Amino acid sequence: MALSIQARVDDVLSRVASACARVGRPVDGVAMVVVTKGRSDVDVRAVYDAGIRLFAENRAQPLRDRIGVLPEDAAWQFVGPLQRNKVRLVRPVVSLLQSMDRPQLAAAWLKGPGAPPPVLLQVNIGLEPQKAGVSPAEAPAFADQCASMGLSVQGLMAIPPNPSDPETSRPHFAAMRQLRDRLAVDHPTIVDLSMGMTADFEVAVEEGATIIRPGRAIFGALDSGSA
Repeated sequence: MALSIQARVDDVLSRVASACARVGRPVDGVAMVVVTKGRSDVDVRAVYDAGIRLFAENRAQPLRDRIGVLPEDAAWQFVGPLQRNKVRLVRPVVSLLQSMDRPQLAAAWLKGPGAPPPVLLQVNIGLEPQKAGVSPAEAPAFADQCASMGLSVQGLMAIPPNPSDPETSRPHFAAMRQLRDRLAVDHPTIVDLSMGMTADFEVAVEEGATIIRPGRAIFGALDSGSA
């Protein structure tokens, strides 16, 4: 019999706690942001009813359509590539943009009423040509640029190469932690590390993730493309 969403949530939280215990980290130092990509409103509401309050989408229109599904105490974040002409849909409704990846997007994110939500800088840690994000070598200059423009840079985000085994992600996660620590010397607001999805979130936690982004581990498998 398939596990309920409540059971899946409980299982992921238990595994996070075990990973924290293995490396001596406090469990409250890891936030779980559930990626709702491709999932039904009913299932998303079931995750909320299981106690989760942080959610993310990876496309602008589905994000806008999701906002009314959950009560106001749910917070939404954006984790996918964002076109400048879609900023107007995303900026007013998210608490965090995890995928800041280029100066043009930074300029667009600044436009609009009030201060923009904080951002994470997306780093293409595996140097994969099909993925968004700045290279690790470009990250210091990009952090400087974003900060000089007035953006609140809260941390870094990465999507490593799809792991054949969770351990294959460990060097990438360790490199992200080291990069975060280097950037934090000049930018003390850079604290968060968003890394780790269904296949490798436990390794990510062991290597210092402060935000994990499971999807399939919470909802079960999609036909393809689930997190």
